[in-house]
Amino acid sequence: MAATVAGRVANLCRHFQRSFAISALGKTAAPSAAVHMLQPRDQVTLPGPRSFPGGWQQGDGLLCSHRHAATLHTSAGRRGLGEFFDDPENWGESTVKSGAPWTAKQLRTKSNEDLHKLWYVLLKEKNMLLTLEQESKRQLLSMPSPERMKKVDRSLRRLDTVVQERETAIRLLQTGQERARPGAWRKNVFGKVYWYRFREYAIPWYLNTRYKRKRFFTPSFVNPYTRLSLEKHLRAKVRKARLEKQKSKRLDEMFSKTSAKV
Repeated sequence: MAATVAGRVANLCRHFQRSFAISALGKTAAPSAAVHMLQPRDQVTLPGPRSFPGGWQQGDGLLCSHRHAATLHTSAGRRGLGEFFDDPENWGESTVKSGAPWTAKQLRTKSNEDLHKLWYVLLKEKNMLLTLEQESKRQLLSMPSPERMKKVDRSLRRLDTVVQERETAIRLLQTGQERARPGAWRKNVFGKVYWYRFREYAIPWYLNTRYKRKRFFTPSFVNPYTRLSLEKHLRAKVRKARLEKQKSKRLDEMFSKTSAKV
């Protein structure tokens, strides 16, 4: 009995000794292996501290890969986070000059590659304006030339419209359908008309209980309420138009009086 216990203890000691030896070997061999793997021909080791435009320093023995570092930036690396801020020449100015937004006629003459590049240029400009707007709110100041945000938004919407037009034209040539996902105008049980997009089912529609539960019909007793709903919508539309007319008339009278006084 004592011999078996002693044998088990000896086996445990051997296992612990092997594990410690393997871990120690890994610690000593890891740096050399890592240096061998992380230093191919396109990488260089910076021998000493080197200052960069951002203000930080590159320490001794750090590796720098020129080939892989170039793919991490979509713009000039010298600016960095400066892309989120306006040009320093415009800092402190109350108004900033800006051009007109892109029109759909101008965008239709561009190629798909140019539109792709222009989208990201406008997106960067929008991010910069949003940063400027937030900073102006933080300092309780008015944003200089806030109309630039509207111009960028209009350009983005028109660019998206032009891209959708081209996709629709290609789809019409290939499939003869205007929409990417075909469908049809249908009515629900409340008499509301909506666009139903077709779906693929594994079984026919007359055997599909899930499809039958959709109820693409309007009961006869709902027709009076449908007319009342349409009447309510038209009344609200007329009321809104009347209020807009009264508001414009009141503004005309107010500004006519101020212009007469001047």
